[in-house]
Amino acid sequence: MRRKQRVAAAVVAAATAGTLLIAGPASAAPIPHPPSVSVSAPALLPTPDHVVIVVEENRSYDDVSSAPYLGYLRSVGADMTDSYAVGHPSERNYLALWSGSTQGLTRDTCPHLFRAPSLGKQLLTSGRTVAGYFESMPYAGYLGCASGLYVRRHNPLADFRATSGPESNLPMTAFPTDYTELPTVSLVVPNLNDDMHDGSVPEGDRWLEDHLSGYQVWAQTHNSVLIVTWDEDDHSASNHIDTVITGEHVAHTTSDAPITHFNVLHTIEQAYGLDLLGPEAAPIADVWQ
Repeated sequence: MRRKQRVAAAVVAAATAGTLLIAGPASAAPIPHPPSVSVSAPALLPTPDHVVIVVEENRSYDDVSSAPYLGYLRSVGADMTDSYAVGHPSERNYLALWSGSTQGLTRDTCPHLFRAPSLGKQLLTSGRTVAGYFESMPYAGYLGCASGLYVRRHNPLADFRATSGPESNLPMTAFPTDYTELPTVSLVVPNLNDDMHDGSVPEGDRWLEDHLSGYQVWAQTHNSVLIVTWDEDDHSASNHIDTVITGEHVAHTTSDAPITHFNVLHTIEQAYGLDLLGPEAAPIADVWQ
């Protein structure tokens, strides 16, 4: 194992071990959650008007290295070459990215309702806005575990009361064509065919270009950011995934700083002056200009 992979594996292990983990079914009363241990962070990074996070599925860094649209994103943005998922399987990674905790899950299960802090609740409490856009979700506010190619295990907003309703929990068809109407932070998740889980890398790459290239170009001149990452790898590469960041204040660079989903979360939180949820993980600081 390469030295960087050993370092990243240690980061993930320490982060997971240090996380307070509580889970409960949505059919029962929410399980109480002790106050989170968090650290106030001043907004030292650029403060974007909009951040769009796209989560793809089950591909390693090497798997997607030759995808053409992703190659274009790397050519105009920051490629995080030492990016790692928190664990396996999928669901715990979405929760780590959204709440700073895997919430005690060791396998993909549904439904859940967590009484824990989340990025969505933080944004709403601070007077900002948030939404998730999920391809093939049948209607806004849908809380079922699956519908066709949509699965709730890839939708962390549905697991927290503040963002589970129809105001924030939306189908991809609601993604605005006027990007000024986007919320402060958006989470975009393709369906099982288009997120590379069941479909191919070329199919997922084309979906990304078809649905997000307009926003990406607009973001370059409108103080906004696009983050594309993966939930986990294909069990072949120590959970080494790709994470690409583009936007007006993002440098064209390659960063080999080891990061996980926790670092991505903390980058967004610090940009908006929010507390950093979950284990210690430094915000990404070497890609901004």
